Amino acid sequence: MDEMFVTKFKSLDVMEQEEAVILLRKTTKANDEDARVRLCTPKLLQAIKPLLVSRYPIVQTNAVASIVNLSLANVNKVKIVRSGMVPILVDLLKGGFEESQAHAAGGIFSLALQDENKMAIGVLGALEPLLHALRSGTELTRRDSALALYHLSIVSSNRVKLIKLGAVGILLGMLRSGVLVGRVVLVVCNLAVSPEGRSALLDGGAVVSLVAILRDGSESDSSESTRENCVAALYSLSHGSLRFRGLAREARASEVLQAVVEHGSDRAREKANRILAVLRGRDGEEESGEIDWEAVMEGGLSRTRHRVPARYSSGLNSTEF
Repeated sequence: MDEMFVTKFKSLDVMEQEEAVILLRKTTKANDEDARVRLCTPKLLQAIKPLLVSRYPIVQTNAVASIVNLSLANVNKVKIVRSGMVPILVDLLKGGFEESQAHAAGGIFSLALQDENKMAIGVLGALEPLLHALRSGTELTRRDSALALYHLSIVSSNRVKLIKLGAVGILLGMLRSGVLVGRVVLVVCNLAVSPEGRSALLDGGAVVSLVAILRDGSESDSSESTRENCVAALYSLSHGSLRFRGLAREARASEVLQAVVEHGSDRAREKANRILAVLRGRDGEEESGEIDWEAVMEGGLSRTRHRVPARYSSGLNSTEF
């Protein structure tokens, strides 16, 4: 089957290329995992590359949508990255047609779900364009860029790069303006687990922003998970930081956290109680910071991933393009 597509992709007739990429997109869109696996061959991946940068919008957008569909099969994710596809997706995210940019963000998100790909995608230059798309892309591009950044920021090397790229200011600005809060706070949670991330977030006013989200609440169906993740981020920020107490008190975090203890989910209540214990200096802990943080952080954020609402926890919402 791949031979037929390869032949048409290499045709000099643009109409034949167009028909081929449309057919490939339809074929891989069907709920047929076997077809996705069978078609994701080295020959096909190499043959479709020139079409991804075609100057013809229909050819380009259908070609990149086909790559996204192929990437939905878990066994294809590493194969696609090793084929050299990520730099092309990055270029499309920066300068492709509008629909192609959205598909490129979705493709990077899909590939980033595979742990083996996370570091490579960061090394191949995806982080900065994703941050840019997060601020200025279409709604779909921004949503998938946020989720791509969440999965990529699980890796410490990518967290360091994001901090150097100014991600903290961008993310906190979006939290303050109420843009994609549920998704952006996931990235904040990941950054908060590293010392560099904690420092940058505390400097940027993360405590006030997170407390404000908890205080204001949300009527959306993702509000519970968003509140849990805000508490998780505050919990991580409280780790080993004398500054956190002062910032939390200025933000009047105690009253908000007490409300979480009384009305929140089990996960949120547990972490809220621990933060309150830190703020109260429980068991005679002094301002010197002599706190048994190993005990406080037992089972904490450094060992677990944050709660991602089920509708976008994996696989592009199970949506093919």
